Amino acid sequence: MSLYSRKQKWKIFLMILALVIIGLSLWYSNFIVDRVRDEERQKVELWSQAIEKRATLVAYTKKLFAELADNEQKKVSLWSEAMRVITNEELDDYTFITRVIQDNTTIPMIVVDEQENIIFKRNIEGNDSDQRLLRQELEAMKSSYPPLEVNIVEGEVQYLYYKDSRLFSELRTVLNDLITSFISETVINSASVPVLLTNAERDTVLRAGNVDSARISTTEGLERVIQEMSAVNDPLRIELGEGEVNYIFYEDSVILKQLRYFPFVQFLVIGLFLLIAYILFSTFRKAEQNQVWVGMAKETAHQLGTPLSSLMAWMDLLRAKGVDEETIHEMNKDVSRLETITDRFSKIGSRPELDEMDLNEVLDDMLDYLRPRFSSKVEVILQPSEDQALAHINRPLFGWVIENLCKNAVDAMDGEGELILTVTTEMQHVYVDVTDTGKGIPAKFHKTIFQPGYTTKKRGWGLGLSLTKRIIENYHRGKVFVKRSEVDQGTTFRIVLDR
Repeated sequence: MSLYSRKQKWKIFLMILALVIIGLSLWYSNFIVDRVRDEERQKVELWSQAIEKRATLVAYTKKLFAELADNEQKKVSLWSEAMRVITNEELDDYTFITRVIQDNTTIPMIVVDEQENIIFKRNIEGNDSDQRLLRQELEAMKSSYPPLEVNIVEGEVQYLYYKDSRLFSELRTVLNDLITSFISETVINSASVPVLLTNAERDTVLRAGNVDSARISTTEGLERVIQEMSAVNDPLRIELGEGEVNYIFYEDSVILKQLRYFPFVQFLVIGLFLLIAYILFSTFRKAEQNQVWVGMAKETAHQLGTPLSSLMAWMDLLRAKGVDEETIHEMNKDVSRLETITDRFSKIGSRPELDEMDLNEVLDDMLDYLRPRFSSKVEVILQPSEDQALAHINRPLFGWVIENLCKNAVDAMDGEGELILTVTTEMQHVYVDVTDTGKGIPAKFHKTIFQPGYTTKKRGWGLGLSLTKRIIENYHRGKVFVKRSEVDQGTTFRIVLDR
């Protein structure tokens, strides 16, 4: 048992060492992952803060441009009012009115009569004498703002058309570019953050970035994605136009999600690698053990064969010399025993032939051989099945199994007690139970007792049960295990064979 105990201790030590190494590796990798994850989280937070500031800036800029547009309209209204007043002959001082009219140097305007004949123009870019250009400008002004009525010619109604000044138009272009840039930078972000830009009702996606289009192709899918994003981060509310409210939904970046699961993936990969390595090394170890078993068995059979032949020749010589028959008979039993052992070892080293036999008869013959070799205080009982217990076995090897189990049972009973062999049958299986009234086996050793080297005897090799398991499972395609065992109550081993 010392060999097995040392092996178990080494296994436990190596297992603990492996767990420590894996634990340290996972801790360190998790430490690195946490740092990278914190950096990614900071990027996302900085991005969201920048988006909020940009949204505020855009809203402020739009408000400023609205005020500029309102001021330009007031200028136009003031100019038209000045033109109306200047035609009033009763006014004595025209200085202020004239200055109002002359101060308009930026807003393009055209005054037409009821027949749309151009009677006045101001701040028109290009050749203002080109009638085609003036007509194009007039049409552009009509689509920009509604006209204002003025009375430049007394008794007639004229219409004042205007559009935004060149400076204001350029500022509007800058504003539009700013909004477009804001949306693009929000959706296509350096932090690889999945982003959705929706309308106020949150049922329409205006722009999306780093999001699988298949996830938001349906209404249900969009709602699910919005709920998932809202659970991670509160949506950002922005205004990109007058009363136009939009929402920005976002979640952790793909890298951040991958880093969250990285330690578990690493643990799985390491565990899988160790498992595959253990299976491979275990397979190679078992293959080496099989070669050792086969080699030792063949060599043992070969070594026993030569002196056995000599013993048989010596028996014939003694018989010829007239040695009494009883002595020859006893010698012949020992020689037959040696022949059986040699036959067993020779069959261990090769694939044995299996013959269909009745286990009731086989066990009865075997117990007839074993009973005289056990203590008289051991009662050996065979309980055969009611019908034939037919199974395919190799008789010498199966006899070896029964002999090992019975001898271990007698040793466990210290040479005193009951040894019962019970045979039962089912449709597809035959069961052989070997029961003793010995010391019993603790539950934690029910599987390890079949390992090579495990023994409770001071001078034991720990090979008997290992050999038993090998013969039943490898050569008879059956099973052998501890069916029941209680300390100081006894043990039952069960052999299962196909019918």
